[in-house]
Amino acid sequence: MKRLAPLILSLLVAACGTQAPRPVIDRAEAPAVAVPSAPTPGGTAKKPAPVIKYSGGFYQDDGPGDQVPDDIDAIPDAVPKLEPLHRFANNPYSVFGRDYVPLRTLQPYRARGIGSWYGRKFHGQKTSSGEPYDMYGMTAAHPTLPIPSYVRVSNPANGRSVVVRVNDRGPFHAGREIDLSWTAAWKLGYIGSGSAVVEVESVLPGQTIALAPAAAPAPPQAGDDDPIAKLAAAGAEPPLPQVQDARGHFLQLGAFGNRDNAEALRARLARDLGELAAKLVVQAAGKLFRVQLGPWPDAAAAQLAGGRLRESLGMTPVVVHR
Repeated sequence: MKRLAPLILSLLVAACGTQAPRPVIDRAEAPAVAVPSAPTPGGTAKKPAPVIKYSGGFYQDDGPGDQVPDDIDAIPDAVPKLEPLHRFANNPYSVFGRDYVPLRTLQPYRARGIGSWYGRKFHGQKTSSGEPYDMYGMTAAHPTLPIPSYVRVSNPANGRSVVVRVNDRGPFHAGREIDLSWTAAWKLGYIGSGSAVVEVESVLPGQTIALAPAAAPAPPQAGDDDPIAKLAAAGAEPPLPQVQDARGHFLQLGAFGNRDNAEALRARLARDLGELAAKLVVQAAGKLFRVQLGPWPDAAAAQLAGGRLRESLGMTPVVVHR
């Protein structure tokens, strides 16, 4: 145990180095990053990608991809329209020991908080809605707004605003209100800093649409006394085979009634956990999909790791044994 503790700590320190930067004072600026232009079939050179100065190490490797649109500013805002709300993505869920209960109707919403963004590391990956993430689209992730729904996001520092479609869950860092696509954050002017204070206001396309009543929760499984199951079981998809059947002590980071949401969280966490990302697993039990980190050799080691995650990344994991 004493010999394992230093190893765990060293891995956690490495993971902390990938933490998404929060606004700080006197942070050294990283070198400008640009994508070289490429000739098009017609022989004309493609407009070079924007040259952006990133003020944090994390954003240096999550900027524009290789196929940047010719004119990012010309990409239109999302156009609100009536859409049926997603059957599973609006079910209650839990991440880092905190329960979230998404809104199940389109209704007025207004909030002010920190806006962040996510880019090419997630481009093409499945969002909580099941749609592939498009960093060049006008979309956003929000912890509790209905999926799909539309919001106007404004940057009071420069007066800019955009309309985006919410189709994903997150961010799950303390104090953050919304995660925008790379393009939406570019248009709001905070790509280089990684985050900014923003105002979020719902844009209703018309009448309020309510979800059909959720199905009654399934009876608790024998031996499954996890209280999160009471929140996420309703409307869950049929169980899938367990991704990993390791035994030991795990840090439970999230629980969902739908595998797409669990996989989306695992992908998002992988960028923050560095070398520890290899320990991320999705464990299927009954109608619940749990995102867990482990295994650790004993409860003490798991609690030590959980404490470091809480201090460095703002996570509040729950120690479980299986």
